[in-house]
Amino acid sequence: MQEFGTLQSKSIKILVDDIDTDQIIPARFLKTTDKLGLGKNLFSNWRYGEDGSENADFALNQEAMQGRTILLAGDNFGCGSSREHAPWALSSWGFRVIISTSFADIFRSNALKNGLLLIEVDAEQHALLVAAKDDANIAIDLAAQELTLAGGAPSEFPIDAFSKRCLLDGLDQLGYLQSFESNIEEYEKGR
Repeated sequence: MQEFGTLQSKSIKILVDDIDTDQIIPARFLKTTDKLGLGKNLFSNWRYGEDGSENADFALNQEAMQGRTILLAGDNFGCGSSREHAPWALSSWGFRVIISTSFADIFRSNALKNGLLLIEVDAEQHALLVAAKDDANIAIDLAAQELTLAGGAPSEFPIDAFSKRCLLDGLDQLGYLQSFESNIEEYEKGR
């Protein structure tokens, strides 16, 4: 996983409430166990017509949105089934951060385990982000747990200490355990 320290990006706004994992990555694309390439199928039912043509009105298909790494989403993002492919697809497209007023618990767990930072904000902060111009930068400082909208004051966001440590160090759960290999070896020698 890539280490996460600070990030500055404009956001892509998909302000639909209750986006479920089947909308994020439809079931027909779940035949793979490889994370790579899933981004091309992210929000597929919204991005493409039945004939495979791009929906020019959908944010991910717009030239001005390319390279943005923050998704500003509606409430209850990632609800539905527990497919790990959803955070894989979001990361594969290039997202590093999802901001919402709430996330489904299983999606939250899967996302954090796969290096995708989820930032939960209150309704007032969400409204400020929604009202911001499309070209407004958002700065994220994970170590300080702060989100700053261009021209505004930083606001704190919650994250559990274990997930924060793993994201800062670029470690998944196995990598975290492996970081204690010398301690484990030392313990085993003393047994």
